[in-house]
Amino acid sequence: MTVVNIDDLREAASRRLPKLFFDYIDGGSFAEETYRRNREDFSQLSLRQTVLADSAEPDLSTDYLGHRHALPFMLGPVGFLGLYSRNGEQKAARAADAARIPFALSTFSIASLAEVRRASSGILHFQLYVLDDHELGEQFLRAAEDAGAEALYVTVDTAITAIRERDVRNGFRSLTRVSPRLFASLCGKPAWLFDIAQGGMPSVKAVEHRPDFGSGALEQAANLSRRIDKRLAWHDIARLRDRWKRKLVIKGILSPDDAEKAKAIGVDGAVISNHGGRQLDGATSTISALPGIRAAVGPDFTLMLDGGIRRGSDIIKALGSGADGVMLGRAYTYGLAAAGQSGVAQAIEILRQEISITLTLMGCGSIGELKSKGPHFVLKTKPSA
Repeated sequence: MTVVNIDDLREAASRRLPKLFFDYIDGGSFAEETYRRNREDFSQLSLRQTVLADSAEPDLSTDYLGHRHALPFMLGPVGFLGLYSRNGEQKAARAADAARIPFALSTFSIASLAEVRRASSGILHFQLYVLDDHELGEQFLRAAEDAGAEALYVTVDTAITAIRERDVRNGFRSLTRVSPRLFASLCGKPAWLFDIAQGGMPSVKAVEHRPDFGSGALEQAANLSRRIDKRLAWHDIARLRDRWKRKLVIKGILSPDDAEKAKAIGVDGAVISNHGGRQLDGATSTISALPGIRAAVGPDFTLMLDGGIRRGSDIIKALGSGADGVMLGRAYTYGLAAAGQSGVAQAIEILRQEISITLTLMGCGSIGELKSKGPHFVLKTKPSA
């Protein structure tokens, strides 16, 4: 098939992956209302067209979290990348490095922080689920420090895991090992199976040294999920702020009040996120939550946004509405599942081209100009009568 956009990569991923893995990437919780709102609410914003602007190739570089990056987006944390393509975390990290943007590794990763660092010298961030096993949590932090992770994202919207009905139907959440039925379904995707099999039985390397977590990625991930601290509170974030000396960002903010608390506690930024529509169903979309949160924290507090990004114009709308940068999730994971590292690079290039073309048609010469004149370039669409 000819791939021209992120939706084409999604289709290619669905053809290559076993259904239970594709549904894990693609699905949301309960009725998937929040999942849909993340996409649909971008259509409530429109872009101002400006002609005869004498604009050259726009400058797509921008600043967030203390660094200037070549593009206004980064690769956010996604679990189990190594199950979608062999050495998936390493492939994504190398693609990000080539594009001169950060890559954030998930706690729920097949590859360890050390393995990703050996594969890439690029900008590495780490996403942390706070565990009730404090010793293991401390091991994660030390591994992140040793790997040179420049920023830590603490996910705070998973005190309890919502029901993701696609995963229930295909058995993903109840699986701890490969059953005969599962193996038969995996054999229906021979190209994927051959690729994964070359690396041996996948495991979550971060807990591979702990026999109590079991063996194999499915059993280890299930046990790791049970160890997420369900009583996580603001005082825990304050302690983590004292412990972690590099950039600290809270991921999972949707309300202005929580954003103000995050700023007051001394973290370096927040990710406006509803977990890709995979947690609280019926929650607001991230793009609709953004303006109010920006107004609450002021202009100097770093705000990243994820959720529903499929087009370069979505990224432009987010930046023009107050985001400092955007974190990709599904958009690049589809590329990884479809074609490995080249698929991730293709997803990055698709969005880069779309941003460049769109800014040019808007008569906007840079991401900096877009951010400084956001209300001029990004307009709230009036509801039809």
